[in-house]
Amino acid sequence: MRKLLLSAITVLLYSTGFTQSLSYYLPTNVTYNPSIPVPKSVIGHEVGEFHVSHDRLVAYMKALAAANPGRIVIDETGFTYENRPQLLLTISSPGNIKRIESIRQQHALLVDPQRSAALNTADMPAVVWMGYSIHGNESSGVNASLLAAYYLAAAQGATIDDLLEHTVILLDPSFNPDGMNRFASWVNTNRSLNVQVTDPASREFYEPWPGGRTNHYYFDLNRDWLPAQQPESRNRLKKFHEWNPNILTDHHEQGSNATFFFQPGVPSRVNPNTPKRNQELTGLIGNYHAKYLDSVGSLYFTKEGYDDFYYGKGSTYPDVNGSIGILFEQASSRGHAQETDNGLLTFPFTIRNQFITSLSTLEAARNLRTELLNYQREFFVNALKEAAASPVKGYLFSDNNDKSKAAILLEMLLRHQIDILPVKKTITAEGKNFEPGSSWVIPAQQRQFKLIKGIFEKMFKYQDSLFYDISSWTLPLAFNLPYTELAAIDATAFGDKLTSANKPAGEIKGGQSDYAYAFEWDDYFAPKLLYSLQKKGLATKTATQLFESGGRKFSYGTILIPVRTQPAAAADVYKWIGEAVKETGVTVYNLSSGLSRSGIDLGSNSFASLRQPRILLLSGNGTSGNDVGEIWYLLDQRFSIPVSMVEVERLPFTNLSRYNTIIMAAGSYFNMDKNVQDKISTWVSAGGTLIANEEATQFLRRAGITKVIFKKDESKKDTTISLPWFSRQDEQRAKDMPGAIFEAKMDITHPLCYGYRNSSISIFKSNSLYMDRNNGPYSAPVVFTSNPLQSGYLHPSNAALVKNMAEVNVDAAGSGRVISIADNLCFRALWLGTNKLFVNGIFFGHLVR
Repeated sequence: MRKLLLSAITVLLYSTGFTQSLSYYLPTNVTYNPSIPVPKSVIGHEVGEFHVSHDRLVAYMKALAAANPGRIVIDETGFTYENRPQLLLTISSPGNIKRIESIRQQHALLVDPQRSAALNTADMPAVVWMGYSIHGNESSGVNASLLAAYYLAAAQGATIDDLLEHTVILLDPSFNPDGMNRFASWVNTNRSLNVQVTDPASREFYEPWPGGRTNHYYFDLNRDWLPAQQPESRNRLKKFHEWNPNILTDHHEQGSNATFFFQPGVPSRVNPNTPKRNQELTGLIGNYHAKYLDSVGSLYFTKEGYDDFYYGKGSTYPDVNGSIGILFEQASSRGHAQETDNGLLTFPFTIRNQFITSLSTLEAARNLRTELLNYQREFFVNALKEAAASPVKGYLFSDNNDKSKAAILLEMLLRHQIDILPVKKTITAEGKNFEPGSSWVIPAQQRQFKLIKGIFEKMFKYQDSLFYDISSWTLPLAFNLPYTELAAIDATAFGDKLTSANKPAGEIKGGQSDYAYAFEWDDYFAPKLLYSLQKKGLATKTATQLFESGGRKFSYGTILIPVRTQPAAAADVYKWIGEAVKETGVTVYNLSSGLSRSGIDLGSNSFASLRQPRILLLSGNGTSGNDVGEIWYLLDQRFSIPVSMVEVERLPFTNLSRYNTIIMAAGSYFNMDKNVQDKISTWVSAGGTLIANEEATQFLRRAGITKVIFKKDESKKDTTISLPWFSRQDEQRAKDMPGAIFEAKMDITHPLCYGYRNSSISIFKSNSLYMDRNNGPYSAPVVFTSNPLQSGYLHPSNAALVKNMAEVNVDAAGSGRVISIADNLCFRALWLGTNKLFVNGIFFGHLVR
């Protein structure tokens, strides 16, 4: 079969033209059913002539399913933020399609080590998930999905019949519908129609900010497989765990001057929790890609550039779930045809390579079927053996007075098929009490042990010092929750497995009040509750000192809502709070008296009046799309707080007096001229709060708006050392901060640290910014410890730089203040533990004197 298909591919027509017919792409060793619609008949153009839009892609996939229901079942697995459907085509032989649910259920037994031994893998089809263009502007993949779907629907003969009989193919034509449509619109709009322009400087090849790479909120979905905070990821994971594919392909693009990459990646950069057999099978599958690409003369490379370390990517998440993840990286034409170092690169050529490697994957799955099925079974059997041998028998954590944040973590773990047991009697470990109702254990002895280890363990030793993505992502640290490793598990201390993560139900304890209400700032959704009340016009205050009322002790940052001074009747205040409590899950307390049993009374000046945030978030050229999107997502999706995104170029024409808070996400701000800098400085002096993140802090220092001092590596290089020239790039990259976790200490009495009960916090750092503490003893409320590394890779040259440095600095400027934050406290919607630290600047920044 392989020889037949390879010889067919070899005779594919080669052309330098920009528009190709199907004969350019399709194998000729099969015939094609004329009743199956070709792509052009539905999308209106040849594949590769234009970039297909998402609506036409969907129309074509549905037309195929309607034309050949014997081979194809199509599902809408969910919808994106922009309400575009996500599709999944299940493709197999007519006989398999008739019993597809029983095949799925039988295949699911392979991942159950208690039941998988009885399965006869010789009689089971392999399951292959083919996924295209998770980065929307890497569109050769999504356009190749048209060809893959047509081939699988229309091809006839012994070759295709044998393939479909022995495989179930899950075809996901677009991992990122919103991003791909944004990009398709740009390149189709800006291409010349009569004469194709191939000049790399042409507008067609330079899409505007934020580009089509990301989804609606500018999230990189290829980093979201593990966090799964975006709907595209959640919808996909549900189906992934229903089917547990043996292979998952992830079709990407790289720089235009490259060739084609397929895995294996760099051998020394494989996550140690990934079995060696995984990489062996990846190599065997790679042999098929090589032969298919050789047959058409396409250049390629392997085992360099890309790695298999971070489990949040499409090519690595399968590796820790008993599957084989395969990354493809095609040199990008960026538009329709572009001059490159390797000659003219046309869009049809890039599509053909993606299609060819789709076929090579299927051929590999067919021929390696039993090896893949047996490997999947052995993966989970071995996981239990490793768990039994592991000194860690479980991971215990508690909610740390924040039930909402804990519920988000529990939901996340359940999404990955991880078993969780609630604590039913108090456990004391490492000096902490883990109480029933607020604590849970993740037992090691379960089939997902490898994934659990991969996301709960701390790492300090690495085989390599280079990383394609981050070096650590320990979840309890990301959520800033107390946790510990258990050397033994007492079964009597835990209840039955959780089946769902129940969101906390808020309430007004004590019922309606005619005097005041209060709620603590600990809960993750407290900012959402506060803003919802401010939006109703209610006056709110925050406690800058401790107090005790109604038999309860309240901490710094507690929100007070007086009743009598509001511009609404007491009954309306009660109603509004009740509605907001139901929506957020936060508990509010009835306070019947202004006299405190200890601490400040309710009429004290130590209750500071709050203002409703009016936020401008700088965006556009000069800013990081990912960072802007993460802030936008946090405020809009998490807390329902409106934010005006204003591009830097619009600032000269923007009335800043409309806002009391300006946020500068990471970015160079190269396009902010001196007049605009002065305008912002004047606005701050008039009472505004300016919050700057990451590189934006450096910009403000250079602009003279802050006095922040940055520390640099001043160690002298040893000029006697001679290194080989080829290693120069890796030597420099090894000194970068690849994304590691560091401990900092907070002043929990400081307004920027309200809502935290423990002074320790875990900060995710992925840059080389080191801020000195400046402006006196009260200006740096968050400072890294003297031994800060908690998990991740840290180059020795950076070790001395990060310790005792400030994570947050505050500068006074007239009546306003500038809050400089060295790192991204909203990282990937995963680092929930630092979200409140960021939001505190919005709500309480004006209180800092």
